[in-house]
Amino acid sequence: MNAFYNKNGIGDVLLVQLQTEKPEEIQTEQSGDITLIKDAEGTIVGFNLFQASSYIDFPETEAIDLSEELVTSLQNALEKNDIDFTLEVDLSPKFVVGYVEAKEKHPNADKLNVCQVSVGTEQLQIVCGAPNVEQGQKVVVAKVGAVMPSGLLIKDAELRGVASSGMICSAKELALPDAPQEKGILVLPADAEVGSPFEVKA
Repeated sequence: MNAFYNKNGIGDVLLVQLQTEKPEEIQTEQSGDITLIKDAEGTIVGFNLFQASSYIDFPETEAIDLSEELVTSLQNALEKNDIDFTLEVDLSPKFVVGYVEAKEKHPNADKLNVCQVSVGTEQLQIVCGAPNVEQGQKVVVAKVGAVMPSGLLIKDAELRGVASSGMICSAKELALPDAPQEKGILVLPADAEVGSPFEVKA
């Protein structure tokens, strides 16, 4: 689940995205302050909560962090608007420390590498175009479902015929202060704990 709120830009509306893939066809259904967004089969893929600040106490920054408190507030908002739907939300961190277990050349692209990256609980295959990525590095991984500071949503992808799940991030992509302008991933210290969360400021 991802949530977006920009009171100055679009008003007092919280946009909630439940699936990373945008359906080809959508249909909407209004119930009170909530507009449900459904795919062609009728599955709820997201919803818009109007008068959102009357349901949720937003931080001044308007950056939305997924938390148990937010999920509870959204579940209560659904119930108050007579919507029988239970939110199932993965609250695990989406930016984590990864370890590059292996790196090999992409078979169909000279400037891409296919990396096997451990993030503690699982191993991800990530296609990376950074010139400085190497086996044995500790790196920052944006997992599928992460929203980059730029607003980019990380999805499962296929790059030149090779599956890629996630992104190995540069300091610039993470919007870190004093990030170098040249291309290259952020390499973390050797003592960084694999799988631990990496805090990203939206």
